[in-house]
Amino acid sequence: MVMDMNVGRNAAPDTVELEFVPTARDFTAVWRQRRRFSKGGRREYWMIVVASVVAALQAVLLVTGRQANVGLLAGLVAFVALLLALPWLTGRAVQRMAARNGVFRTVVTASGVTVTTDHTSTTIDWVAQPRYNETPELFITFSDTKGGLAFTLLPKRGLPDPADADRLRAILDRHLTRG
Repeated sequence: MVMDMNVGRNAAPDTVELEFVPTARDFTAVWRQRRRFSKGGRREYWMIVVASVVAALQAVLLVTGRQANVGLLAGLVAFVALLLALPWLTGRAVQRMAARNGVFRTVVTASGVTVTTDHTSTTIDWVAQPRYNETPELFITFSDTKGGLAFTLLPKRGLPDPADADRLRAILDRHLTRG
């Protein structure tokens, strides 16, 4: 099967084509969205809340001159900072790996998503990634595994026409669960 990967030319109504180079910001957004629905992401959120509350209590003890564990306070602050920075750190690491593949050319159809780069080509059926989220800058499809680690980026800036975002959203809504 030969596919015309010329973005935006003669695209069928049920086909949307994108061309883009993924950025660290894209991958950071993926990890932030992943936190919203994955078990691990929810666990990270609650670790941030609990560690922040314990750190605040230690800070209050320290400020009021009572017995406080400064080492625990410093450790908790560092732990919270690391958890908050984790999406950004992960996004940068993944982007460095993705950069080796060059330009991403993606075709979204009724049967799934085909991603072609300078070095790889893969097709993902809707069953493999049955869920999607939308941010102001991206559509992201996710696998239904506990961690939601398999994903596909669909940056809106990769669309040939901003109006194509509505067509892409319609295809995703027909085949995937939002959320």
